[in-house]
Amino acid sequence: MATCSWLRSCGSLRYPLVRPRRRLLPRPGCWASGRAPLRTYAPGPGGLPAALLRTDSFVGGRWLPAAAVFPVLDPASGAELGRVADCGATEARGAVDAAYKAFCSWRGVSAKERSSLLRKWYDLMIQNKDDLAKIITAESGKPLKESQGEILYSAFFLEWFSEEARRVYGDVICTPAKEKRALVLKQPVGVAAVITPWNFPSAMITRKVGAALAAGCTVVVKPAEDTPFSALALAELANQAGIPPGVYNVIPCSQRKAKDVGEALCTHPLVSKISFTGSTATGKILLHHAADSVKRVSMELGGHAPFIVFDSANVDQAVAGAMASKFRNSGQTCVCSNRFLVQRGIHDSFVKKFAEAIKTNLHVGNGFEERTTQGPLINEKAVEKVEKHVSDALSKGATVVTGGKRHQLGKNFFEPTLLSNITQDMLCSHEETFGPLAPVIKFDTEEEAVAIANATDVGLAGYFYSQDPAQIWRVAEQLEVGMVGVNEGLISSVECPFGGMKQSGLGREGSKYGIDEYLELKYVCFGGL
Repeated sequence: MATCSWLRSCGSLRYPLVRPRRRLLPRPGCWASGRAPLRTYAPGPGGLPAALLRTDSFVGGRWLPAAAVFPVLDPASGAELGRVADCGATEARGAVDAAYKAFCSWRGVSAKERSSLLRKWYDLMIQNKDDLAKIITAESGKPLKESQGEILYSAFFLEWFSEEARRVYGDVICTPAKEKRALVLKQPVGVAAVITPWNFPSAMITRKVGAALAAGCTVVVKPAEDTPFSALALAELANQAGIPPGVYNVIPCSQRKAKDVGEALCTHPLVSKISFTGSTATGKILLHHAADSVKRVSMELGGHAPFIVFDSANVDQAVAGAMASKFRNSGQTCVCSNRFLVQRGIHDSFVKKFAEAIKTNLHVGNGFEERTTQGPLINEKAVEKVEKHVSDALSKGATVVTGGKRHQLGKNFFEPTLLSNITQDMLCSHEETFGPLAPVIKFDTEEEAVAIANATDVGLAGYFYSQDPAQIWRVAEQLEVGMVGVNEGLISSVECPFGGMKQSGLGREGSKYGIDEYLELKYVCFGGL
């Protein structure tokens, strides 16, 4: 899951963020206006914006409750932020029906008008950027400065695709018969089911939805159960922007119901497109469901990015790149570096400087604390995986350079960790950790480094540092990944295609190519001319 160059750093846990007030129940007849009453929450020390904290599903332009609710927790304190509608398969099918009804008219809206509406949505995101960032920090735990960066990144996708909406071009093909003419049209695929992760709860929505709406598609969004408030806040702003009812729908659900909701979306006959960001294992399940009706799919799945440092590299630059690539969002990004391959000649120097940078620049704490650069992991399960990888490595001969254990602040906090003497038989060498763990592998030759880097079933991103021009070209071409950072640790950009090779996914998001994921090519032959 992507991030961008604005996602920089921003200390300690002292308070729960918000305490829910008494739940407000709807008055009889209050749904007549098509707008459910807002359930507000007292703003805590983080100053959470009650006006954007929605708790119901958003379907067909209406805020609708569900028969059940599920709690959303602050990963830093464990406090309950609120309870959100727990939608099931029935609600999912209803949302698809609403999206299809809207599609029948939205597909005919002019590109200029779609562009204008997306631009209004972008403007509202910018106007509310501080409040949206607070919501992200509250529900995901990431430092506020990183959340502010994500909101800008997220909004820029709406801006970009508002412009791309007016650049959907067809083609004219010369035919061998003079009485015939051939045209190629691009048309929206239809209703898109969008399933998004928790680590970038705003940007992963707008990157998909911006392209879909620009193309003339309508969407049903199922956000991650850990971070539904961001998706619902975006729905509130989309509504304010004038996005027509049914064009953008959000159906939050708990982990317990996620399987049924995902299956309902992927097998619904009116859904023409599936776009998913998450684990490779879940992606394979969704692909299986989508295969029966041969739906179009976009999959942005797991990664295991290598970060290679050759002897010719500028070590200081490489350390700076490693810090930026590894520790954003506490290592919880699919493009963050997972394996550090360092050539023998500069290995010791790199490890020493990397450790110094970690100790000096990284500060673990609550995301609302100004000094914090490392917030909590999303939940205890995530912490347990980091612990498992560290324990496995140590049992097989690895050395802790710094960190290596849970932080004293609480169960979801883990110390930024650097391990040396890593070998290929360790879990962290062949599994994505998704946490603040940097394992360093020593290598001797370029061929060895490339072989280690490519020895995985996934291929999303890769990074390497070198000052040798010939080596730069060789390695960039040989790495089996969809995105390569050369002497650069931050590679995501709205303007550039995001996606991977192998089991890291299908298709590309963002850039001028992203809108094509939501368009069908139609060939029209005119005869008798």
